[in-house]
Amino acid sequence: MKTFRDKVVVITGGASGLGRQFANVAAREGMKLVLADVQADALEQSTAELRAQGASVIARLCDVRKGEQVQALADAAVAEFGAVHLVFNNAGVGSAGLIWENTEADWEWVMGVNVWGVIHGVRIFTRLMLDAAARDPEFEGHIVNTASMAGLLNAPAMGVYNVSKHAVVSLSETLYHDLQLVGAPIGASVLCPYFVPTGISQSHRNRPDDVRMSAGPTASQIAAQFMTDKAVSSGKVSAEQVAEITFKAIADGQFYIYSHPDALAGVRVNLESVVGGTNPPDPYAATPQIRELLRAKILGASK
Repeated sequence: MKTFRDKVVVITGGASGLGRQFANVAAREGMKLVLADVQADALEQSTAELRAQGASVIARLCDVRKGEQVQALADAAVAEFGAVHLVFNNAGVGSAGLIWENTEADWEWVMGVNVWGVIHGVRIFTRLMLDAAARDPEFEGHIVNTASMAGLLNAPAMGVYNVSKHAVVSLSETLYHDLQLVGAPIGASVLCPYFVPTGISQSHRNRPDDVRMSAGPTASQIAAQFMTDKAVSSGKVSAEQVAEITFKAIADGQFYIYSHPDALAGVRVNLESVVGGTNPPDPYAATPQIRELLRAKILGASK
């Protein structure tokens, strides 16, 4: 996808964090915006700010766990703007703690947003784009799925999140191959940010009632939340920078998009253990103090 002006972009999780910055870049590029989020006040504020900048924007409350709501989002985009050219399946939430301590509600919430949200976005918007391409030989489109470096690595005490983001990487790679197989004029990318200061570590603020935590957090969940908050807030690469990187990658037809390429050293070590058939490497080999701090917080809080 080489040109953005006058094209239509759909962004889930578009009211804050990475989604909000994607919207900023899209507006600057002259795109027509369709924003979706579950947080009504943030969505209203973001929409007002973008319109004040002269952008053409519609906004819809959308729980991406629900296929019918994602379909309604697509219908609204087509009704308003006639087509969709660029989709960011970006909505995401996080949950941490020792993997056996995560509840069924934890799994339903995280997998519902992070995996089913992307599934719904891919199955609905890809077919919509293919139909548009069949009518218009000049059509070009692109789909970006937000995963994480947690989709390429498996940090301790982040099991539910790791599983969800590995699924997004796998889904995205398959989408890329399937689009290539049929010769579709639609590109695909997977975004794998590392620690970027966004609201992801506080995503429980929007946790729906049907998957609400039924008991207080465990010691491991408290410890992992502390470590995640600290890592995210100290991130040196901003959401604005990631948005710029992402739009450049789309224009370049780049599939894998990284916010922190240096973090791939850990991915390389992990894949070498896979190929070599050795046990998973210590994720804290270079930073044992972090492992000891996490361990101390988990064991100390559980006494």
